[in-house]
Amino acid sequence: MNKDKKLKKPVASFVFLTNIIFWPLFCIAGIIKMLAFPAWLFDIAFIIAAWSSTFAFAIPFKRIYPGERFISFVKSKFTTKLKLSVLVTAAGLQVFIFIVTLCLVTKNSEAGSLLVFSTWGALIYHFSLQLVSGPMGEELGWRGFAQMELQKRYSPLKASIIIGFWWGLWHLPLWFTTGYSGMELIQYIFFFMMALFATKIVMTAFYNLNQNLVIPILIHQLFNFFVGLINGNLLEIIMYSAALYAVAAIVLIIINPKHVLYGKKYGVK
Repeated sequence: MNKDKKLKKPVASFVFLTNIIFWPLFCIAGIIKMLAFPAWLFDIAFIIAAWSSTFAFAIPFKRIYPGERFISFVKSKFTTKLKLSVLVTAAGLQVFIFIVTLCLVTKNSEAGSLLVFSTWGALIYHFSLQLVSGPMGEELGWRGFAQMELQKRYSPLKASIIIGFWWGLWHLPLWFTTGYSGMELIQYIFFFMMALFATKIVMTAFYNLNQNLVIPILIHQLFNFFVGLINGNLLEIIMYSAALYAVAAIVLIIINPKHVLYGKKYGVK
C-alpha cells in the first residue's frame, strides 16, 4: 500500500469510528429490550454492540498498519508468555477490592442476599456473558491498539488518561439505562468515570509488566463481574469501587512508577 494512504491520526479515527458503530448497535439492543423479545436475543445484540471497538479497529487496520495482517496482529498480542506473578497479583488485588466493597455496601443493606445470583448456573452465565461482551470485545481496540499506539508518544500515565477519557465517553449510552436522573445521574457519571480512569491506570501498570492482552482482559472482566455480582445500590457500589481502585492506582504509581509514569515509548515493541 502507498505510504501516503496510511491513516495519519489512527487513534482519533478509531475513537470516532467505534462511537459511530456502537450507537446504532446499542439502539438495536435497546429496541429488542423494549419490545420484550427473548432475553437471549438481547444478550446477543448487546454482545455485538460491545464488539464495536474491535470492528472499529479491524475496518481501517490496513491503513493503520500497511503490509500487516489483522490476524497476525491479534495473535501477537497473546504471544508474550504470561507471568503467574502478574496474573495472581492483579486478580488478588481485585478480589480484595471486591470483598471490601461487598462489606461496605451490604453493611447497612436490607437485602436478604449479599450476591445477586443464587445459583451456580446463573453465576456461570453472568461470568460468561461479561467475558464475551466487554473484556473480549473492547480490549483489542482500546488497550492492544490505542494504548500502545499512544505510548509511542506519551508516558503510560498520560496515554492512560487520554484513553480513559474517551473510553469513558464511549460508555455514555449506558449511563442512561441506570434509571438515575438529576443529581443521582451526575453522581453516577462522576464515580463511573473515576472508577474507569483508576481501572485504566491499573490495567496499564500490569499490562506494561506483562504485555499479553490476557492481562487487561482479566482486569476488565473481574471489574465488571464483581460490580454486577453485589446485591446493593448501584450508585454505592460504583462509588466504593471508584475510591478503592483509585487508591490501588495511586499505590501502583508509588511503588512502581517506571511502568506508569515515566518514559515515552515505554513497553512498546
